[in-house]
Amino acid sequence: MKLPSLAIQNYPFTIVMVLLLTLLGIVSFATMPRAEDPAIQTPGTSVIVVFPGASPADLESLIVDPIEDAINELEDIRRVASTTKDGVATVVVEFYTNIDPDDAYDKVTLAVNGVRGEFPAGVLSVKTTRFSTADVLILQTALVSEFASYRILQENAEKLEKELERVGGVKRAEVWAYPETEVRVGLDLDKMREIGLPLNRVIQSIQANAQNIPGGSVDLGQRRYNIQTSGDYGSIDDIRNTIVHSMGDRIVYLKDIASVELGYEDATYRARYNGERAVFVTVVQREGTNIFDVMDGLKARIGAFERTLPEGIRVETAFDQSISVHERVNSFFGNLMQGVLLVGVVILLTLGGRASLIVVLAIPVSVMIAIGWVDLSGFGIQQMSIVGLVVALGLLVDNAIVVVENITRFRKMGLSGIDAAIKGTTEVGWPVVAATVTTVLSFLPIVLMESDSGQYIRSMPVTVIYALVASLLISLTLTPFLASRFLRAEDAGKRPPVLQRWIDRVVEGPYKRVLDVALRRPYLVLMLAFATFGGSIALFPLVGVSLFPKAEKPQFIVNIETPEGSNLDYTDAVTRDVERILDGRDEVAGYASNIGRDNPRFYYNVIPRGEKSNIAQLMVEATSLDAMPELIHGLKSAFTGIPGADIDILELENGPPVEAPIAIKVIGPEIDRLEELAGEVAAMMYATNGTDNIANPLSAPKTDLHVRINRDKAGLLGVPLVEIDRTVRAGLAGLPVATFRDAGGDDHAIILRLPLDGQPSMADFDRIHVSSFTGASIPLRQVADVELESAATRIDHYNLERNVTVTSFVQEGFSEFEVTDRLIDRLEAYAWPAGYRYFVAGKLESQQESFSGLTSALVIALLGILGVLVLQFRSFGQPLIIITAVPLAIIGSVPALLVTGFTFSFSAFIGLTSLVGIVVNNSIILVDFANQLVREGKTVEQAVRESGSTRFSPIVLTTLTTIGGLLPLTLTNSTMWSPMGWVIIGGLMASTVLTLVVVPVLYKLLTRG
Repeated sequence: MKLPSLAIQNYPFTIVMVLLLTLLGIVSFATMPRAEDPAIQTPGTSVIVVFPGASPADLESLIVDPIEDAINELEDIRRVASTTKDGVATVVVEFYTNIDPDDAYDKVTLAVNGVRGEFPAGVLSVKTTRFSTADVLILQTALVSEFASYRILQENAEKLEKELERVGGVKRAEVWAYPETEVRVGLDLDKMREIGLPLNRVIQSIQANAQNIPGGSVDLGQRRYNIQTSGDYGSIDDIRNTIVHSMGDRIVYLKDIASVELGYEDATYRARYNGERAVFVTVVQREGTNIFDVMDGLKARIGAFERTLPEGIRVETAFDQSISVHERVNSFFGNLMQGVLLVGVVILLTLGGRASLIVVLAIPVSVMIAIGWVDLSGFGIQQMSIVGLVVALGLLVDNAIVVVENITRFRKMGLSGIDAAIKGTTEVGWPVVAATVTTVLSFLPIVLMESDSGQYIRSMPVTVIYALVASLLISLTLTPFLASRFLRAEDAGKRPPVLQRWIDRVVEGPYKRVLDVALRRPYLVLMLAFATFGGSIALFPLVGVSLFPKAEKPQFIVNIETPEGSNLDYTDAVTRDVERILDGRDEVAGYASNIGRDNPRFYYNVIPRGEKSNIAQLMVEATSLDAMPELIHGLKSAFTGIPGADIDILELENGPPVEAPIAIKVIGPEIDRLEELAGEVAAMMYATNGTDNIANPLSAPKTDLHVRINRDKAGLLGVPLVEIDRTVRAGLAGLPVATFRDAGGDDHAIILRLPLDGQPSMADFDRIHVSSFTGASIPLRQVADVELESAATRIDHYNLERNVTVTSFVQEGFSEFEVTDRLIDRLEAYAWPAGYRYFVAGKLESQQESFSGLTSALVIALLGILGVLVLQFRSFGQPLIIITAVPLAIIGSVPALLVTGFTFSFSAFIGLTSLVGIVVNNSIILVDFANQLVREGKTVEQAVRESGSTRFSPIVLTTLTTIGGLLPLTLTNSTMWSPMGWVIIGGLMASTVLTLVVVPVLYKLLTRG
């Protein structure tokens, strides 16, 4: 290998290259975007259609079926799911992860636009949105006032919205939870009946007067004049004075048969902050920006805005993501600094002053170079990239340690500084390259994972790979150059540092004795190793399997669901009960209440539900993370005392969104049969030990008013069916017929309905008249019957088939997957009718998708490492010797999780995959040096004994530095990262000890002398 020689002989170029790369990293670090989580773009799209007054059955046939049929013609679709509830249909399309997200969005948009012309005229909106974790709030403020009108709150909230949108880095600001104003035309049905005025004539009169048709222009003489026509309504009085009927010489105005007022629409969404009435203003950050810079600008704008607020209105901060980002980034950087300190101490106690300084210098230089490359790859500073630096920390110095330790060995032999540096680095150069490549190969498949989980963690393995490549470059260039200049011959003869002396005593005493026994009884050693491996695997069921742990954030969600059909006032009353309990807890720092819908999206995997009168959600902020367990336990007990609602506490978790820990989809064609089967599945859940908060969406069918039209009578009397539907809608629910623009330029819908102070009742149907083709006014009861009818609350589709999803949470102390397995046994034993089946979703589905990707990554890593080893050693036998380090590592990983109480989670699997490349490095160094000694003429047993003794020190030292780098992060007891740390630490400890014994034994048995 000529690179070390070139680096030493052309040292000015070496120094300039390293300085330039380091400066790039420093500049990148100062300017890189900072966020809590990496922004990922999943190839998926949601289509939301709002059709007020439509039933789930109507939405299914008129909206969902055409959309799904159009989307089903697209390629590369992974799944299509839809939900239809009263007035709202949502279709979710997921593509395979190798599809470009923009292309996926465009395809769905084109497909929806292609069938949009088939939708009924009453469809209010069709909205298509793409999946993104970037559309998460970084700030949620609340304009709070118990006395100011919604009109005043709205005006000030919109002013604040405009101010915040001007801040650099803001993608979007939005105002939430205020009722829109509308012109409400309260019809007096009795007066209309007396004068024989049909509803359609009122509608036509308003629509005719609300139009603004330009008069065009005309040339008069040498000039052109624009023609000003009467225009549309200029004021509320203009609307009141609309002529709707004439009786001889008497004119009937709208004000004669209706009240006309500018008011608020019927409330569908209310919000409070800490129990006080509020309007929310939220901010979404633009991708690629620094959250701290954005937040500084936002806080400055809010401070200036507060000084302009009317008395009685104040601004409160309901959610500030920058606080969490600051704590998390500082925590990870603190772990990084602690790891650097531990690694430095270990190296100092082993190599001494000058040698340790040369090795430790590789850390900041490699880290800065890696950060520069991370920035160029489009990743920012967030928890995944910082964890990548922590994981790489102990590995960064491995190459430098091996190089410096070997150079020191040659200095002890009397070689000059330059000769020792060149010869020492050249001797271990290819093993160091091979070791680095194998470690990179263990992380590379994780980078290539196409699942949502793979995208989420991608910046972590990318950072590790860049750091490893940077450390290899430094160890082969800067490290030998510095060693040639600063390692002195007299230092080599000095008494070794304390840790090195201890290592030397272990080598000369216990290690040589153990190795001697092992080489004399090789088969016994292998039997013991295999037995230990089998015992470790047998412990795995005791460890248990989980997916993604809790997010360790001091926020949680309280979901409230009242019985189907409950109105907003009832749901609000239940929410007040929940608020009173929260007010009585000192651990609660604040909460934002949302009645009629969920809180705006403040966490990447929490997807808000649409508006619905029987739901509410509270976003609760705890005083600290430590207070969370006791607070949540106390609240769960307190909430059981609130009757008439299902109240669940949802702790934030990492990973992709899931419906619930346990979710069983029952699939089949008929709603009535699905309802029965869903009840059976719910009964099985109740009978399964460990389930909690079981939810069956079809357990309580709602009751609707069905206007059953007698088509024959309507035809005989000349009444169009559309006239009946429109009249019923206008008379009771309210019908938008036109738009009024006020002097300020704001548009307000003109709504026809019953008088403002009237509550609809069954008697109102007797007052409603419809018009025939001849203009006659005919009572509604003559052409239709009004009946109470049971109806489905919702209709769900999964891959174009009807289904219902029954969900359950899991009680504390129970494994989600064990409970699911017991439930599956019951489901398998059930006699399912023909055409009906079940599908397991929830966390089990997410686990299978995530772990299948990691399993493939592990297999690819092993195959890649074997390929590199075959090329390195030009044989198949020796790579098999080296790869035995992997099962030896598992011997330590499983007990490490068992002792520390962590389950085998997604991050633990990442640790195992990473461990594959890390542990083979020691075997490579050991086997490569033994081969050199055999080529020099020594016997196989002599070579393996000397190789073990000589390489014992660098092997132990690299293990200690890797453990030291990971230890601070691992000891944080993080449910996300501690399992990964313990897997690597436990695996390294076991594999290091066993590698120094088992690999020499295998080398002796499989190598020809």
